[in-house]
Amino acid sequence: MLQFISHYSDKYSYLDSIRMALEGGCRWIQLRMKDATDDEVRPVAIQALQLCRDYGATFIIDDRVELVRELGADGVHLGKNDMPIAEARRILGSDFIIGGTANTIWDVRAHYAAGADYIGCGPFRFTTTKKNLSPVLGLDGYRRIVIEMRAAHIDIPIVAIGGITQDDIHHILNTGIDGIALSGTVLHADNPVEKMKKILKIVNQ
Repeated sequence: MLQFISHYSDKYSYLDSIRMALEGGCRWIQLRMKDATDDEVRPVAIQALQLCRDYGATFIIDDRVELVRELGADGVHLGKNDMPIAEARRILGSDFIIGGTANTIWDVRAHYAAGADYIGCGPFRFTTTKKNLSPVLGLDGYRRIVIEMRAAHIDIPIVAIGGITQDDIHHILNTGIDGIALSGTVLHADNPVEKMKKILKIVNQ
């Protein structure tokens, strides 16, 4: 499983980043515009949703439960300071995907109990795309969480996130983690579309 978290740079807009990820073969997109208002996010989300539909990709919006319901996106990703997962599930029902951010096995347990569909677990290492960073996990942190999940019979997809580079992917997947979420690694490449293709090959090996 490979997820792309939208971002922007001097060169590319949020929509540019999503379009390039899709062209590179990614089929799971998260629109993340943390400091924007709903009115700023809405027009971008409408276009991003259409792009994802054109490519047959899953479209997730970060944090904005009501906007997900309004636009008919595929789901929402909720960070530690966003709406509780159980509340989002009450609003959205069972037809929408709900993901939650975790940093510890206790986060994972809580999200699983609340009805999350997947976990975004991190950060793997320090990343500049996120404010108020939780403690860095590294490979040992992922191994520990996977072992504790198995011991507790918790079966939910776990996606690694946070400062991941192409060279990290193989090592992270070997810990038992199910997927990878990327942003800057793709966007800062000389050719983001080709970079995404390379990364997909590694993930799907």
